[in-house]
Amino acid sequence: MIIGDPAASVGKPFQKQDHRKDEAQVRNEISLSIPPPAFISNSDPPLNETREKFLRYGLPLYLAAMDGDWDTANNIFKEAPEWITAPITKRGDTTLHIATAAMHLEFVRHLVDLMVKSDDLLESQTTLQNTAFCIAASSGNVDIAKVMVAKNRRLPNIKGSRELTPLHMAILLGHRDMVKYLKEVTDDSLLNDDDRVNLLTSAIESDLYDVALYFIDKHPRLATRANWNDESVLHTLAQKPLQNLTSKKSIRKHFLSGWTYMGKDEGEHQLELALQVTQRAWNEVIKLEETEISNLIAYPSRLLFVAAEMGNVEFLITSILSYPDVIWKVDEKNRSIFHIAIECRHEGIFKLIHEIGAIKALIASYTDPHQNNMLHLAAKIAPPDRLNCVSGAALQMQRELLWFEAVKDVVQPHYAVAKNNPTEGPQMTPQALFTEEHKNLRLEGEEWMKKTAESCTLVATLIATVVFTAAFTLPGGNDDKDGSPILLKDAAFKVFAISNAVSLFASATSILMFLSILTSRYAESDFLKLLPFKLMVGLSSLFVSIATMMVAFTATFFITFKNDTIWIPAPIALLAAIPVLLFAFQQYPLLWDIYSSTYRSSTLFKPSKPRKLSWKSRVPKAKLS
Repeated sequence: MIIGDPAASVGKPFQKQDHRKDEAQVRNEISLSIPPPAFISNSDPPLNETREKFLRYGLPLYLAAMDGDWDTANNIFKEAPEWITAPITKRGDTTLHIATAAMHLEFVRHLVDLMVKSDDLLESQTTLQNTAFCIAASSGNVDIAKVMVAKNRRLPNIKGSRELTPLHMAILLGHRDMVKYLKEVTDDSLLNDDDRVNLLTSAIESDLYDVALYFIDKHPRLATRANWNDESVLHTLAQKPLQNLTSKKSIRKHFLSGWTYMGKDEGEHQLELALQVTQRAWNEVIKLEETEISNLIAYPSRLLFVAAEMGNVEFLITSILSYPDVIWKVDEKNRSIFHIAIECRHEGIFKLIHEIGAIKALIASYTDPHQNNMLHLAAKIAPPDRLNCVSGAALQMQRELLWFEAVKDVVQPHYAVAKNNPTEGPQMTPQALFTEEHKNLRLEGEEWMKKTAESCTLVATLIATVVFTAAFTLPGGNDDKDGSPILLKDAAFKVFAISNAVSLFASATSILMFLSILTSRYAESDFLKLLPFKLMVGLSSLFVSIATMMVAFTATFFITFKNDTIWIPAPIALLAAIPVLLFAFQQYPLLWDIYSSTYRSSTLFKPSKPRKLSWKSRVPKAKLS
């Protein structure tokens, strides 16, 4: 059925097909598995053969196919040629099916040569309707597939389990090389649009966007058709956050990407292709009548709000640029995509509200049936999966406060004191609702900060004690005449004195910072900047004190063995670096999170620089792989 068909009733779901297919279930069913031999059952004689013959020929063939033992199989075929195509498992697999599943190329090659007199033998199907070629497609073994196609060109067009073509099976299981080969040998004219749209959406589900772009370029009309789950291409794309395709790059790759395509990883390339697929789909959808477009984006699910819930910012940007009316769309609770983004805590989508000009004020005025405005949504605690994006209850509380302040900057001032009208409970302003929703998180944040401060205070106190004592027990001793250090002019002694002093001052600073955390009042506003700042200074000072204490310790060793060989203090210096590095690697993620949340939050909810949404600037051309 074409989505947006004028004959369909506006405002009603699309007519469901007789069998709705869950793609995960289909993937599990076609995933490569080798069945046991048929003789496992002790009931009836297996597959019209006596048990004696099966044990003599069938079982050895099964084991030979599993092991790739062609000599054994060939001897059996010479003695009993009928077993070349005889089923040897409960579901009707022949020796070719088993050898293909076990991916023994040479075994398959020899067996196919025996079938050359009749290529129909290669079309033998199991009780699941799978040919051996379907199994090859599911396994992703291109070499085996080529051996079979060389003998029978019809194999790629014979459907298997669930009426799936071998190409569809390969796409569902994400075998890119196999898909590339099967595109060339599959007869497209034998496929109908239902087959093609299922291939297209399955390619998107499997992150094979180059394949999806191939189909939508070749058959643009597929953009307005529904797949076996009654979902369009846009519905499938809406459920796939495109930004997840990109992976973290090394500094070297990041530098190279500014100069040449060599710096791009596969994820970035697939992102470019995914954006092109999205744009191609919208190019076809906007050619429909207005009622048809509304029907398409609303059923079987509201794709815009699905994308907003998933945090699919790239999809929404493309949608806004292609069909600007989506900005005004609201769900059944009168919430826009920006309301959903706030509720689900997706910063990337919320940033877009700063790029739509004066429309921002109108959209920010929307309230739901219970009079909850945008600020009320920000006052509610984040979903657990979004809350846990930040480590530690204190930083989670800080992130929630940042969200509240960011939304407050968007709405009109009177919304900050507007009360909602909930079904149960008292009416609340956004601030009162925030306090009520986050009271447990605030207590958890307080406990987390205190435990962290107590642990670090103990360590800092021990360091301060050690280095303070070391300041009065100088290595080399003092001159009896004037009390000055004997090794005062020694370079290693100067390093010891300076690093010991720095360690004492840093540990004292750390102790004071952590003590101030322990005695803090822990008001909501303290979690925004004050407490994170104290924690960051305390941890940084503690790191400096540990590092300089180790330097002082190492310098003492060099002084002690200055008249001896260097091989004793040198390894000690390397060992002394281990605790410093351990502390740095363990605490760096926390320090970076604190710094980013506290001092880089301005770019968290607003674009780092003014920009104008432009499709051409966002989607560079990418070559098909």
